[in-house]
This record gives sequence, structure tokens and C-alpha cells, in this order.
Amino acid sequence: MIKQSVIENVLEAALSTGGDFSEVFIEDKFVNSIELQSNKIERSISGRDFGIGIRIFSGLQNVYTYTSDFTEEGLIEAAKRAALAISGGGNGIIHPLQKEVIKPIHTIAQLPQTVENARKVAVMRKANEIARNYDERIRQVGLRYYDEEQNVLIANSEGKFVEDKRVHSRLAIQSTASEGAEMQSGFYGPGAHAGFEFIENLDLQHYAGEASRIAVTMLGADECPSGKFPVIIDNEFGGVIFHEACGHGLEATSVAKNTSVFANRIGEKVAPDIVTYIDDGTLPNEWGSLTIDDEGERTRKNVLIENGILKGYMIDKFNARRMNAEATGSSRRQSYRFNPTSRMTNTYIAPGKSTPEEIIASTENGIYAKYMGGGQVNPATGDYNFAVAEAYLVKDGKIGRPIRGATLIGNGAKTLQLVDKVGNNLAHGAGMCGSVSGSLPVNVGQPMLRVSEITVGGTKGE
Repeated sequence: MIKQSVIENVLEAALSTGGDFSEVFIEDKFVNSIELQSNKIERSISGRDFGIGIRIFSGLQNVYTYTSDFTEEGLIEAAKRAALAISGGGNGIIHPLQKEVIKPIHTIAQLPQTVENARKVAVMRKANEIARNYDERIRQVGLRYYDEEQNVLIANSEGKFVEDKRVHSRLAIQSTASEGAEMQSGFYGPGAHAGFEFIENLDLQHYAGEASRIAVTMLGADECPSGKFPVIIDNEFGGVIFHEACGHGLEATSVAKNTSVFANRIGEKVAPDIVTYIDDGTLPNEWGSLTIDDEGERTRKNVLIENGILKGYMIDKFNARRMNAEATGSSRRQSYRFNPTSRMTNTYIAPGKSTPEEIIASTENGIYAKYMGGGQVNPATGDYNFAVAEAYLVKDGKIGRPIRGATLIGNGAKTLQLVDKVGNNLAHGAGMCGSVSGSLPVNVGQPMLRVSEITVGGTKGE
């Protein structure tokens, strides 16, 4: 992307006022987005974004700047300007850059940039047809196709010099059903760290059919009772509760500042024995996976909670200094415009020994949350509330009538302690996670599990 000699000069300029570490992050990104509404392509956008981020450490000082001026003069000026914020004291040593060749762990068969839009639109139209034909009560279907190719080069004053290509593809499907004055919607959005082959091989009957099935199922659903209930949360995107309410609390972004309920608790019992919680960026072709993180470190499988015991955190390079710990390949950023920090990749609860049938059969009176919707979390406390997109009553060990308006309300750390059943059917769901370093593709996952008690907000009294 940029000559190695230029990068070395920029790293040196960044240390000119006494910093002890400097880094350059170069990004060249291509994106494509196509939207279909009312059987028509409403929007098709393609773009390219190129820029360079420059970061400097001096002890526990962290300075970041970025520019799209890729001339040597412009880059050195940006580095020197950022360095003015550093108040000396460092050694400013530049180690020779040693290019590291890392074998990609994600097989990319068809780069989306090489695929004409007509093929992408053909898949969208087929999914649209399947979703619409599911039931005569489906009134509207919307689809969004998205692909991204991100090429990065990361170099730092410690001698790191590495490049990576990341390719993401996703198809989001939303169906809306109506009957009389009532309207309900369903959503499914599969994605992968993969090329167009992922889109062409999608089981559209399943994904488009599920989006419409959810919408139709929730028509005429009973009102959800309110109160405290055992709650069965299904696999795949059900993991969003623990992603939001626990995962963020295990990122060094909050742990290093002691603003997490999990700070300074390594070795403590924070969950039942049946709970093991993992963040793994190495899973081949998963939506949240990376070969290297945004500091150039290889991603890894980080066991955060093992058999209920807190084992570790997700740690980036700067917060590793604060914590006197080792970075864990967990540093991420949306683009060169963002200072990186510790973030999740594919975070999930490991499978247990119970079958879904056993979990349901052992629940006398509870709520079954098949698909989760959106929610809110207070990152400092872990308090959350999440809407349930598709829910059912459970009576005498059997799934009963669908219910609407269900909201799960609780505290992440406490909910984690109340998990009393973990299933054997682990699955992952694709989503986007927003935090201080931008919006990133992540997987959330879990097998079906049961929490012995969650406060359920509903539309009628218990």
C-alpha cells in the first residue's frame, strides 16, 4: 500500500517528542450495499475508503490521529502533530520492520468485488419471492445485501509489519405480516467472513421462510404475562443477552478502568459449573472472525469463564499496559478513523449436556424465547432489558401458545449465576456491535439454555 521506508519514517516522526511506542494502521476498503423494497431495487451503493491511522503511546498516554493524505510529507506532518500531545519521557526506539506472513484461516472463493450486481440481485429476488409466498398475510418484504473487502497493513515501532485481507458478506431479510389492524414483523440476517459463495449457497428457503414464519406466527399471539419466570432462551442469536450484559463487561475497555462488575475477580466463581463462556476469533469463516486483530496480533480462543470460574478478559495492547497483562488478540476498530480497543469477535456459551427436549420437558411454568430482538444495557452495571421477537408460554413441560410483547429485564452478572440448564445445540448468530471503536461484525452464540428466574415485562398481569 505504502512503501516500507515511508512507514518507518512515519513511525520515527511519531516518536519525535519522546513516545515509547508508535503504530501505523493503513486501510483500503471496498463496500457494496443493495436494498430491495416493494419488489424493487430501491438503492445500490458502492464505495471505496482509504486512510491511515497513527497511534502513539507514552506510558499510559495514548494519542491517536488519522488522515487520508498518503503522501510522505502529509503522513510525517500528521505524525509530528500528534506527537506534540506526548509529554516526553520515552526512549523512542524503532526496531527494524520484519514482514510477517500469516496464512489466512478463512477460505474466500469469490471476492464480491469480482461479482456483477446482477448475480447479487438474483439472490435477493429469489429470497423476496420465498418470503412473500410463505403466507398470504405477508404484506411487505425488505432485503439488504452487503459485502465488504477490507485490506489492512499494520506496522509498529516494535518491528511488526503485517497485512491482511478481510471479506464479509451478509443478507438481511425482514418480513411484515398484517391481519386487520394488527401488524407483526420477522427478521433473519445471516452473515459470514466469506465471499459471494456464502450468499449463493445460503438456504434461502430456511432464512427467508423463517423471517416470514416469525411475522405470521406473532399475528394473533396472546398478550405476554408479567412477573418472574424461568426463561428458556434458544440457541443462536439468543446469545445476544450475554454478549451485551456480560461480554462487554469482560472487555479490558471497562475492566482496566474498574468500571466492570467483573474487574479484579480472576479466579472467582461468577457462574454455575455448567457455564463456560468463550470469545474465539479463529473460527473459520464466521462473521466475527479475523486472522489478525487490528493491532496485527493473531486472534485466538480466549476462555473467559471456565466451569463457572472467571479465567480472563479480552485485552488490547494499550489496556494491557494499564492492567500489567498480556494482549489477547482482541483489539478491533471499525476503520482507520477509530482508535482501537478490546472488542468481542465470536462470543458464546459452550455446549452443555442437556438436550433441548429435556430442558423444555423439565419446565413446568415458564417462557420460551425462541428469537431475541433488540435491547439496552447499562455497561457499568450490566442491567439490561431485551425485547423478545418470538416467544411462547411453557406449561407442564410443553410449548404452548405464542405470546407477544415479552421483555426480559435483569442484570447480566446475576442472570449468569441463575443459568440452571445448558443444551447441547450450540449455534451462532450474526450481528453488529457498537462501542467506542465503532460498529463491528460479531457473532453471538449459545446452545438452548434455561435461566431459573428472569423478570418478564408483559402486556398483562401475571
